[in-house]
Amino acid sequence: MLARLRLRQALLFLSIVGPGIITANADNDVGGIGTYSLAGVQFGYSLLWLLIPVTLILYVAQEMCARMGVITGKGLADLIRENFGVKITFWVLVLFVLGDLGNVAAEFSGVSSAASIFHGYLHVITPFLLVPLVAIFVFVTVENRNRKIVERIFFAFTAVYVAYIVSGIIVHPNWHEVLRGTFIPQFTPSKAYFLMIVGVIGTTIAPWQQFYIQAAAVEKGVSQDDYKFTQWDVAIGSITCDIVAFFIIVSSAATIFVFNAAHPHHQISVSLPSDVATALAPLAGKFASLLFALGLLNAAVFTASILPLSTAYYVCEALGFERGVELKFKQAPIFYGLYLAFIAIGAGVVLIPGAPLLGIIFYSQVVNGALLPVVLVLCLLLVNDVRLMGRYTNNLFFNVIAWATVVIVGALTIISIVTSLLPNQNG
Repeated sequence: MLARLRLRQALLFLSIVGPGIITANADNDVGGIGTYSLAGVQFGYSLLWLLIPVTLILYVAQEMCARMGVITGKGLADLIRENFGVKITFWVLVLFVLGDLGNVAAEFSGVSSAASIFHGYLHVITPFLLVPLVAIFVFVTVENRNRKIVERIFFAFTAVYVAYIVSGIIVHPNWHEVLRGTFIPQFTPSKAYFLMIVGVIGTTIAPWQQFYIQAAAVEKGVSQDDYKFTQWDVAIGSITCDIVAFFIIVSSAATIFVFNAAHPHHQISVSLPSDVATALAPLAGKFASLLFALGLLNAAVFTASILPLSTAYYVCEALGFERGVELKFKQAPIFYGLYLAFIAIGAGVVLIPGAPLLGIIFYSQVVNGALLPVVLVLCLLLVNDVRLMGRYTNNLFFNVIAWATVVIVGALTIISIVTSLLPNQNG
């Protein structure tokens, strides 16, 4: 009897699992890989400790939205419109749509960067070939499939992140230093170190994630009684997301940081995530370089699939249009039209000759950081509304973590934006 019950629970979990793992891992996008790579290049293993509290913050943010989706049966944009009015909803849509346009372009800039790396091994691969192919693949994959198949495809993308774990192992890091950096917080009193902390926190929780995971939870149709399985889904997603981030930092720290420390007059400069993959070839071998590049391409394609999907969901939710990957183009033309438009604009911007890929990636992360406190405040006001959530409102622990995140991320975002606008001063 007990064995049969456990089997039933295991099957139920497998039927519910998906939104949490997919949403969290999609956040290891081009901007995230770039930030984690730079953290390892500039500071070695000394920022690994930050991933522990960041994992907790990620779980709290994702769990709140998944819970609202399960309990209310409505998406986040729906709830914002119903509880805060049309005017606030309009401005939220404008800000987040503009931010997501930059984010989608950033993902396609990752495709372009990966193409440049693979071009060195297979000359037929160029950005002008790979970017349009990825754009077509992304749209066709979602438009011609039902929810279960799309979810399985997204799971396949998530599995490819193992490339970063393998890459982090084969570069032979100093595991004693890795463990020390992970469990003993280290602080370097410098502007660069502080800004990198801001970057790591800001890139881990993107505003679009909150809309996507809530919409996915609603479309999944999870019941209140089975919500505990969604909590496990979110927890697994948060942990696996930051395990990947951990090994990205380790890969760049064990190679480029160590090389630069030993050769102060022959530094390897890194600006784009693709620079790390290129640098790994002479330092750790072609296999490690190709694995890193594969991870970058996978991350770009994965998030280029999900991010515009999230935007299409919340715009259609707010305006009352039909939406969902279970529907066909004729049934939800606005939903798929928005999805197609975001993909086309994101890919088109990157293909403009001389497009500033580094600027697109950097400023998309700045916009994410600026919008995150806004969406978290709205989420907190909604999730603590007894009329909406009944007994499923936040407990004290969740509220402390979430409001502290709002205050800290908000303050750090303001400081980082102001600092980035100020002219550089020596000393």
